[in-house]
Amino acid sequence: MAEYLIFLGCVIPYRLQSYEISARRILEAFDVKLVEMPSFNCCGYPVDPIDHELASLLAARNLCLAEDLEMDILTLCNGCFSMLNKTNRMLKEDRGYREKINKALGKIGMEFKGSIEVKHLVHVLIEDIGLEEIKKAIKRPLKNIQVAQHSGCHLIRPAKYASRGGNGGMEMLKELIRATGAECLEYEDEDECCGNPIIGVNEEIPLQLAREKLKHVRAVGAQALITVCPFCHIMYDLNQSRIERKFGLKLEIPVLHYPQLLGLAMGLQPDELALNELRVRPDELLKRIIG
Repeated sequence: MAEYLIFLGCVIPYRLQSYEISARRILEAFDVKLVEMPSFNCCGYPVDPIDHELASLLAARNLCLAEDLEMDILTLCNGCFSMLNKTNRMLKEDRGYREKINKALGKIGMEFKGSIEVKHLVHVLIEDIGLEEIKKAIKRPLKNIQVAQHSGCHLIRPAKYASRGGNGGMEMLKELIRATGAECLEYEDEDECCGNPIIGVNEEIPLQLAREKLKHVRAVGAQALITVCPFCHIMYDLNQSRIERKFGLKLEIPVLHYPQLLGLAMGLQPDELALNELRVRPDELLKRIIG
C-alpha cells in the first residue's frame, strides 16, 4: 500500500470539494492511503510575487511537517505542487539559501532537512500506480467520448522543476485520459494559461484568455474539458456562465476534474464523484457514458 501525506491547500476545501472527493475515491480504489497533514499553512504561492523569502518560509514549514512524519507529500493543486516542489528542490540544492531559511525556521523550532519529495496527483497516478494498473481498473471504457485537456501552467512550468520537464505534465495528463478509453483531442494553444493568477487585479484579461481557450476546445468538438488544477477549474467551470454573458457566447462545455473522468470509467456512479457540484451540468456526457 502506497501512503502519502495529503496537502489540500486553501482553495480545494472551501471551493472545490468535488476535486477532493473524486480524488480520494479513485486513490482508495488503488489502495493508496492518504494521511491528513496536521496544522499545515498556505503553500506560499499567493505571496511569492511579492515576497519570495516569505513564500519560501511558508512552503518550508509545510515541508518540515512532512519530514517530521517521514512521509512524501501528495498535492491536488498545481500551485501548491509548484511552490512546495520548487522550494524543496531549491533548499536541497542551494546550501546558502537553505541556511538562511533554516535560521528563520529555527525561531519556531523547525529545520529543513531535505528528506521528502513532493508529487502532484498526476505524478502519483503515472509514476507510482502506473498506466497498466489504471487500465486494469477500467470497467466502463469511454470509447465513444472525445475530450480535451488543460494541464495548467504550474504542472509544466518552470521546466527546471516540473516533472519530466517542459510539457511533460501535459503529456502525462493526455496519457491518463487515453487510459480511460476516451479520445484526447488536440486544439489550438492548449498550453496557454487559464488567466486565473491575475483575476484578483484584472478581470478583463483572464476572462478573455478563458474565452479563447473554451472556444478552441469547442471548435474541435470536445464533449468536455478535463482539468487537474482547482484554479483552472474555477476559470472554466465556475466562470463559464460569466464568459457567456460577457461575450455573448453559448459554450456549454462541461469541465471535469480528471479523477471524475477516471472514476466514471472505473464504473463509479456520478454521486460518488460529486459530479452534481459542477456548475456546467455534464448531463449529455453522462448519457453517453452511462446511458
